[in-house]
Amino acid sequence: MLSSIGIPGLILILTIALVIFGPKKLPEIGKAAGETLKEFKNSARDLTSDTKEDKVEK
Repeated sequence: MLSSIGIPGLILILTIALVIFGPKKLPEIGKAAGETLKEFKNSARDLTSDTKEDKVEK
């Protein structure tokens, strides 16, 4: 999905985000997005491991 955007499109999106949110708010938004992604991955990993454990027990 990201490959279809291309470098110019990515630069445009980042420039618009910088104008809208400002340079002080962008790191906070990035940190929040990173933490959300990390929690999602951990939840998915836990769910997958629970499923594997259930199959082993049966």
